[in-house]
Amino acid sequence: MKQFLKYTLATIVGIFITSLLFVFISFGVIAAIAGASDKVTELKPHSIYELELKGTLIDRSEVDPFSSAFAEAFGNTSDKTIGLDDILANIKKAKDDNNIEGIYLKGGSLSGGIASIKEIRNALIDFKKSGKFVVAYSDNYSQRMYYLVSVADKVLLNPQGMLELKGLSAESMFFKNTLDKLGIEMQIVKVGTFKSAVEPLVNTKMSDANRLQVSVYMNSIWKNILSEISVSRKISVDKLNVYADEMMMFQPTENTIQYALVDSLVYIDQVDSILNSYLKNKKEKEDLLLVKHSKMNKVPDTSKFDKNKIAVLYAVGEITDFEGDGIVSKDLIETINKVTKDSAIKAVVFRVSSPGGSAYASEQIWHALALLKAKKPLIVSMGDYAASGGYYISCLADVIVAQPTTITGSIGIFGVIPNIKGLNEKIGLTYDGVKTNKMSDAISVNRPFTPDERNLMQNYVNRGYELFVKRCSEGRKMTTEKIKAIAEGRVWTGEDALKIGLVDKIGGLNDAIKLAVNKAKLKNYELREYPEKENFETKFMKNFTEDMETRFVKAQLGEQYNLFKQIRNLGKINGIQARLPYDLIIK
Repeated sequence: MKQFLKYTLATIVGIFITSLLFVFISFGVIAAIAGASDKVTELKPHSIYELELKGTLIDRSEVDPFSSAFAEAFGNTSDKTIGLDDILANIKKAKDDNNIEGIYLKGGSLSGGIASIKEIRNALIDFKKSGKFVVAYSDNYSQRMYYLVSVADKVLLNPQGMLELKGLSAESMFFKNTLDKLGIEMQIVKVGTFKSAVEPLVNTKMSDANRLQVSVYMNSIWKNILSEISVSRKISVDKLNVYADEMMMFQPTENTIQYALVDSLVYIDQVDSILNSYLKNKKEKEDLLLVKHSKMNKVPDTSKFDKNKIAVLYAVGEITDFEGDGIVSKDLIETINKVTKDSAIKAVVFRVSSPGGSAYASEQIWHALALLKAKKPLIVSMGDYAASGGYYISCLADVIVAQPTTITGSIGIFGVIPNIKGLNEKIGLTYDGVKTNKMSDAISVNRPFTPDERNLMQNYVNRGYELFVKRCSEGRKMTTEKIKAIAEGRVWTGEDALKIGLVDKIGGLNDAIKLAVNKAKLKNYELREYPEKENFETKFMKNFTEDMETRFVKAQLGEQYNLFKQIRNLGKINGIQARLPYDLIIK
């Protein structure tokens, strides 16, 4: 017994010491990284901002201490993220700082929404107005990245590389056959001919209405991409379509020169001499000064402090009533109320990048924004998506700004209740019970709707739709009849939404900020972003204690995680929903 107690005590002490050491090491790592992150970058003359186009583009940059470690532990490559906010800020810094002479766009595998990529493209066009250069090189260009880099003064491609130009395609996944095999029937109530979010659950292919709307907005996006490449590369849209039909990525690389899609075929070790040729008054023997994106982030912001603030309030992701990723209504409302009460904030830019979600949560956010708008100007800047619930929380703004390729509209709602009677029969489950009233057991998942239950659900959804239409009518100063004529759940591009009155102006985040400044009648101001970003220490501790299961699964599944997430989210649909027609994949 003494030996047992001795070894037990030794084990406990060992565990305690090990845990204590781990804590000290962890905080040591935090301190080291935090110290490094505080180091300011000082730019030297003849510098070039090197923007590596790699990873996944998101609206706001974020600190993520664990993803890389988890991915590497399972033999996967970490999916690096890069913030649109940082890229736009760094391009502006590069434009304004005399030490930066140009921008080098390196690589061609950045994954992001077309509207966000256009924001970067527009920022590069503005950068070139300063007389500075932009040079791009990649071993291979994806179609979206070629659209981005086509604005460069010189587009370089590896002699054995590929340039993707093939047109756009869109597809969604349909679950009906799988659900039938499981014995699950998805009972649908909705409003909107074009509200096709539920189609994957009840169909095996697109409905005619859905096919029509997808065709319209896909062609609108493609037209915008081609027209901008046409201007930058001085190639007609008709010729670009011919080249796309040839499937450029499998054509001889020399054709990209022949068709004037790129300027030179070079290996990466030849890029330095080309960059050098653009630098003014630089001595030949001096090393090329490339400032990486991470270093550029640490170049001090030279804007002066001002008592008057313009708030940029971000709403990114699916709208939900519960804790988790995306737009959590409770948290966003708390931030909105904080901004409303801050007298130093003279106007608000509400950056919405959301496919929608919970109709209830959308209404609560709308209400908080209405209180904000009563006190200060509210400008909405739409990102890649601001549709359904994303449009719900945007519609009351003084001005709505969207990119021509933004996906918006989708004014409609739906509800989904599964009927698992078939599954129960397959696995031998039976149910029995008692009830005190006629509807005590209403909306059970173990049997189909009764006619009364379906009527109740449909009326519930109808009321939600009428409220949605009313909010849009009030916000856009249009009759409900006019809103309904362009609603029905139909999805529009920003370009088409402008024509029918759902948005006011075409532009990006910077354009929205200028409008907010004008609305507030300010000459001098300071930008503030909300919600405030978490620093490394806070994020480290939060990630250390939360969401480990998600990170573990993501690390194991790698590229298949998005499919897993899509299937898992089917079980999270709660109440009536105002969300995009489907998880659209545009290729």
